[in-house]
Amino acid sequence: MFPQQNAYRQYFDLSGFWDFRFDPEDQGEAVGWMVGFEGGQPIAVPASWNDQFLEDGPHPARDNLGPAWYQVRFDLPWGFAGRQLSLRFGSVNYLADVWLNGVFLGRHEGGHMAFVFDATEHLRPEGNRLVVRVDGRLASDRVPPGNLPREAGEGFAMHNYPDTAFDFFPYCGIQRPVLLAATPREAIHDVTVTPAIEGEDGLLKVKLKASGSAVRLMLEGFGSQYRQALQLEWEQGEAELRVPKSMLWSPAHPNLYRLTVELLSGGQVCDAYSLMVGIRTVAVEGRLLLLNGEPIFLRGFCRHEDFPVSGRGYLPPVIVRDYDLLKWVGANSFRTSHYPYSEQMLDLADRLGFMVIDETQAVGLFFNENGLERRLELCKQYTGELIQRDKNHPCVIAWSLANEPKSAHPAAKGYFRQLFDLARSLDNSRPVTVVSMVGEAEESFEFLDLVCLNRYNGWYTQSGDLDGGVQALSAELDALYARYQKPIILSEFGADALPGHHAQPPEMFSEEYQAEFITRYIQLLESKPYVVGEHVWNLCDFKTSQGVIRMNSFNYKGVFTRDRRPKLAAHRIKELWGEKK
Repeated sequence: MFPQQNAYRQYFDLSGFWDFRFDPEDQGEAVGWMVGFEGGQPIAVPASWNDQFLEDGPHPARDNLGPAWYQVRFDLPWGFAGRQLSLRFGSVNYLADVWLNGVFLGRHEGGHMAFVFDATEHLRPEGNRLVVRVDGRLASDRVPPGNLPREAGEGFAMHNYPDTAFDFFPYCGIQRPVLLAATPREAIHDVTVTPAIEGEDGLLKVKLKASGSAVRLMLEGFGSQYRQALQLEWEQGEAELRVPKSMLWSPAHPNLYRLTVELLSGGQVCDAYSLMVGIRTVAVEGRLLLLNGEPIFLRGFCRHEDFPVSGRGYLPPVIVRDYDLLKWVGANSFRTSHYPYSEQMLDLADRLGFMVIDETQAVGLFFNENGLERRLELCKQYTGELIQRDKNHPCVIAWSLANEPKSAHPAAKGYFRQLFDLARSLDNSRPVTVVSMVGEAEESFEFLDLVCLNRYNGWYTQSGDLDGGVQALSAELDALYARYQKPIILSEFGADALPGHHAQPPEMFSEEYQAEFITRYIQLLESKPYVVGEHVWNLCDFKTSQGVIRMNSFNYKGVFTRDRRPKLAAHRIKELWGEKK
């Protein structure tokens, strides 16, 4: 659970300037850097390291993926002594080893997800030193993978540098806040809230994990006078709150309630935790995607956490700006391509009414036997971490287990069956999907709830021929629906446009071609009764590895520039979607 500030819980944000050293010979642990190192340079945390420095010796620091070392010194804040203390990392990419005052706390693999280490026994009142080794190097047995052999038919379509199996820059480092959290010894450990609707009433099924004898639940309408309280003995373990004539959560009316859980010991409150919850249901029925029992159509984007200098680092003003851009063009949804976004991003989606397809970092998967079991275990870890972290967000309407896996392989179907079953066991209240590039070869569509397809006809195929590309897409969509009889979301489509480049008649890489491409796709998609969503690739231009198909090491498929200025396509989408409000 994200740390909170209240009468029983506190946290201290360790963000700021840390010490930093690259470790080109990978000898830092052998010479004892885990107890502290000298000769470091200042680095901002949170932020990626790649664009903060010009050079690492004779080489560009940009392309150095580690290993590298961070350290910071701090004193124990007032009031933290005698509490249960933990260190919580919001995101470290890719592999993190953590030491506190020379004591190894643990390791976490996989960027973009939070992890926590107990620090209670290892903190002292003054002069604490936290050291983190980060390894972001690409390898075939990591997820997402990199440095794959081309002769095996794996990896990205063309050689790029760094050699990723995905089309965005592999930013490294401590990319979200690091928090020192203090909680009571008797504490609430987990809260799971599952909403349902019965007639005009809303139901909130609350499941708790805590150390204590009894709990008290209080539900308050956010911005209203509604209030409900329920006290129960802890042995029951779960409760159900009925909300008469409840205010449902939807994009048009993102109504939220504040649920407060109080833990009682000896009749006195010893811990409390509050979270915002929404009452809504999501279901798939036939060719329809339903929110609160009513058909919905997703209009929105994919996006990257990407901005100059900070890389993939947490930047609140950019989050605010991106939501304003989404509202301006008339979007109601997005997918967290191709990794989980920050928790704060989802908090605002709850509040602002955006529907989210929440995706793990399993992008670029391949299925040959070399390392297959290890990659599957990592994907199971990522699926579990994602659902555990984001399960209570009403904005999350579906889970995506992977993006563009190379699924035309006999092992792929069974691989995703295991991940689907895991997701179902952890949360049966939301649809589950995989975002595919292989179309009908994606045999896992047989059991997945939604068919999500990425297509670039008229760009990577039928290049420059929009008529031919759209006709081919129309025929493929019809065939997919005929085979699977499930709702289809076109989860990516778009074309690169160099900002300020114009052509008449439209031609590739011009703003006019991008605008016409997206217009033709939207018109096609909204003519198909089984299509329930369209997500443009991409909201904004973003940085990639170097390669011959990526001028300036950028993907220019954003309808806004990297610094958030609109291209012609943004205005065209605003016209198209504005009519749907």
